[in-house]
Order: sequence, then C-alpha cells, then structure tokens
Amino acid sequence: MSNFIVYPAIDMRGGKCVRLLQGDYEKETIYGDSPFDMAMRFAEAGASWIHMVDLDGAKEKKLINHEHVIRAAAELNVQVQVGGGIRTAEDVAYYLENGVDRVILGSVAVQHPEFAKDMLAKYPGQIAIGLDARDGFVAVNGWLETSEVTAVELGRKMAEYGAEIFIFTDIAKDGMLSGPNVQAIAELAEATGRHVIASGGVSSLGDLKVLTAQKEKGVSGAIVGKAIYTGKIDLEKAIKEAAL
Repeated sequence: MSNFIVYPAIDMRGGKCVRLLQGDYEKETIYGDSPFDMAMRFAEAGASWIHMVDLDGAKEKKLINHEHVIRAAAELNVQVQVGGGIRTAEDVAYYLENGVDRVILGSVAVQHPEFAKDMLAKYPGQIAIGLDARDGFVAVNGWLETSEVTAVELGRKMAEYGAEIFIFTDIAKDGMLSGPNVQAIAELAEATGRHVIASGGVSSLGDLKVLTAQKEKGVSGAIVGKAIYTGKIDLEKAIKEAAL
C-alpha cells in the first residue's frame, strides 16, 4: 500500500446517503437517495476505493443496508470497504464472498477481541480494524458509548493479532470540517507499526497534504465525506494530488 489513497465515504441510513454530525443520529443531512448512484459518481471521478458505512447496522448491531454495498462491489470497477453492523463470522463471510474487498470491524473488536483475532487470521489483509476515539478512548455501538480502552492500546493488541490496516476516527472532528487530528493519527501508526487510514475532519486539499506528509510513518489514506458533498473538496483533484 505505497500510494496514499483517498476513500470517498458513503454513509447509509434508511437506504439513503447521509452525513451525521459527530455521529449524532439526530443531526443528519441527506445528500442523495441512492448509495449506488453516489458510488458510481465516485468511481467515475477516479476513486480506486469507496468507503461505505451502514449506520443503521451500527446502531442495530446487524446488517441492514448491505444490498447497496454488494451492488456497488459487483457492478462498479472500484474496490469497496464496508463497516457498520458487522458482528458475526457470517456477516464477514457474506461481504467478502460477495465481492467486497475489505471488511471493517469496529465495536466488535473492542467487545470481542478474540473474534477479531479469528477473523484477522482467517482473512489476512481483508480485515481493517476501525478505531473510533473520543478523547483517546475507543467509542462503540455507533459511538453511543465510550469504552475504557485507548485507541493506542487496542491498536497494539490488534497488531499483535495480525491487523495490517487501521481506520482511525476522532469523533470530535467527524463532520465538523475542522481538520483531522494528525497527531493522534500519526501516533497510532507509529505505536502499531501498521497502516492507518485517517477519518474525520478532512475539509480541504491542504488537510490531505498534511496527511500525505505522514505517509512515511504509515498514514496511508484518508476517508473524505462531508467535504466532497459540500463541494469543499473536488474528489478528482484530491485523488490526483494525493497520488503525487
């Protein structure tokens, strides 16, 4: 994973593309009626990967918007990673056997580390560990609760279990367009010695430049959502610049 990758994000709720402010289900903006159409637009803009999140799934702890994900993986010439509501070995197998390239384990990695260990062993390179942190501590269940484990602690443990890729979200930054928490992202990459994809707060090409400058430390990509939807970032341009 030598290139820095821009991952346009599609957050799904009620079958639509939405963004929540800091993960608050009461603060939702709808940006499109069809996750597939949005994924197609991103693929046409040159995205090599698309990041899809089942928000209903995260809250209900089961797969809900999975059909949109499978369709994007099947019909578009793009790689897909998905998170949200993935709680069982069957959930993981369902996605990976239906063309999804990478499955993200979030809450379940905190609450059932042995399960994450099994999945990492069974599907090497196809599992990402999602670390969503509030003040350094990992939040779970659609960010509705905060655990007593720090992102760095959990990251080190998962790296020992074979995790190669982490997705780090600073909840305070998510949807705020206030810039990413670069220090925490780089810290996690250095502490684990693994690839970290930054998520939350990316609001400009300048933010992407700051993150690409951390590539040597292991920061290998950024998930960009609201900034694309609001026009602050031109996806095509961002992809080209990140590749330089």
